[in-house]
Amino acid sequence: MKQPPVSLLDKERGTIIKKWTGLLPVAIVFPNVYRLAMSNLGMQIVYRLANEFPEIVCERVFLPEDDGVPKSVESGRLLSEFPVVLCALSFEQDYENFVKLFLLAGIELFAAKRKAVFAGGEPLVVGGGVATFINPEPLADFFDLFLVGDAEVLLADFLQALLSLDSFDRTVFLNSIAALDGHYVPSFYRYKWQGGRFAGFKVRTGIPPKVKKRVCHHMEVSGHSEILTSETEFSGMFIAELGRGCSRGCRFCAAGFVYRPPRRWDAAAIINGIKKRPVSCQKVGLLGMEMTDPAALSKVSDYLLSQSCVLSFSSLRADAITPELVALLKQSRLKTAAIAPDGGSERLRRVINKGLTTAHLLAAARVLVEAGVVNLKLYFMIGLPSETDEDLDELVGLVTEIKETIDVIGKARGRLSTIIVSLNSFVPKGVTPFQYAPFAGVPALKKKIKRISRALKKISNVRLNVDKPENAF
Repeated sequence: MKQPPVSLLDKERGTIIKKWTGLLPVAIVFPNVYRLAMSNLGMQIVYRLANEFPEIVCERVFLPEDDGVPKSVESGRLLSEFPVVLCALSFEQDYENFVKLFLLAGIELFAAKRKAVFAGGEPLVVGGGVATFINPEPLADFFDLFLVGDAEVLLADFLQALLSLDSFDRTVFLNSIAALDGHYVPSFYRYKWQGGRFAGFKVRTGIPPKVKKRVCHHMEVSGHSEILTSETEFSGMFIAELGRGCSRGCRFCAAGFVYRPPRRWDAAAIINGIKKRPVSCQKVGLLGMEMTDPAALSKVSDYLLSQSCVLSFSSLRADAITPELVALLKQSRLKTAAIAPDGGSERLRRVINKGLTTAHLLAAARVLVEAGVVNLKLYFMIGLPSETDEDLDELVGLVTEIKETIDVIGKARGRLSTIIVSLNSFVPKGVTPFQYAPFAGVPALKKKIKRISRALKKISNVRLNVDKPENAF
């Protein structure tokens, strides 16, 4: 007898299933396909927080891969059946996906055109996520409301206000919520322009002219994975965050500024978060290792060692490697690791406030390869402000130095490590010191890539990965 296909739900651990009867349905939308969306920790945290309300059933809706009608993962309900839609937006590239998803769902895209009652295919559409913190205005016409700040201190007030409504009257609800910190209703603000320049704005009576972000300063339990599945980019990995924001202040980095003040969770909170993983899950990913306090990272490393866990991370701060972390890396048998010089030369790293010297990078590469890493990734940006051809040549020189350093280790153990150079084009981001810096332009970036590529081809065991400048543009 043929077995029925295994559904996405069957492959998940941690899913929350509720009956709809008598509950307020809330959809959380991440405008990308399941495999990518389920890698987003913020979306998973909101999913848990909303479902902690016994009066609410919160289900996930993602971009259909087959251009079908968007349905929830949990019950298969149409997106249009939810009176409230929470949209998590982390990347500008997903703006088009958001529009596509709403068109596929048959939901009115423009907030001003939705009916007064948010039900029956006319939902209350609420936005949040780091992309909306940087600049919500490109999306403002589509959203009834933006939540500005950390969900842990913001979401409960919003949901409680929803539950206290006598009716789903859009205007009544928005009027009641707009005066609260962290709630931005775009339709209550009217902007003035003169000759293409901003010339002030008017605010509806009783609404604060400036929206104040709400920030979570302390965690007893750090943010962590709520649902584990094999059908994601981080298959079978339990993720715990080490903090939010970054105290390093790299001048190109939106996360380092939009999440200010930077918050580092203490070791106890991080360990408490890791303890929430299923007993059988030993693969742990730490989010934010580039900004973590070395002392806290040492304690977390000790704990992971004691639990025989293996470690994964996106990139490592080159000047924050401790003996405990090295021991954990060896236990994890990590084959691939990344460090991010970002700037190709020491001068350029000072310009972008990276705070890393060549000595830091050489030491980090040596430690990682000694710990067993055979694929060392180096993340660089091109097109940064003040960048010259000499900086690009120094990038090649740095790669050469790192190669010579790790080859000594590789020859001794009988296997050379491969260096994977990743080149990404600088894109100026709002709220950063470089927000008004020019984009280098596609032709100029291609010329820079060609110069670096030609030089790196002469070095054995070095591969080049390039994000197309057209994508950045």
